[in-house]
Amino acid sequence: MEKEPAAAPKGFVQWAITPPQSYAVYLVCLFLVAGLSFYVGTLKPKKAINIGPPPMSAPRN
Repeated sequence: MEKEPAAAPKGFVQWAITPPQSYAVYLVCLFLVAGLSFYVGTLKPKKAINIGPPPMSAPRN
């Protein structure tokens, strides 16, 4: 008898929430979030082209 396609994610979740594996899953997710946030932080925004100086009526701080 074949397994249903929806059984695979459910089986992975059951495996991932057991104590030894849950620590590893937590660390992997932590490193992924830290790595992605570092990568996004290193991206440089594109500079706008053909923008002149601000108008004289613009407030100064």
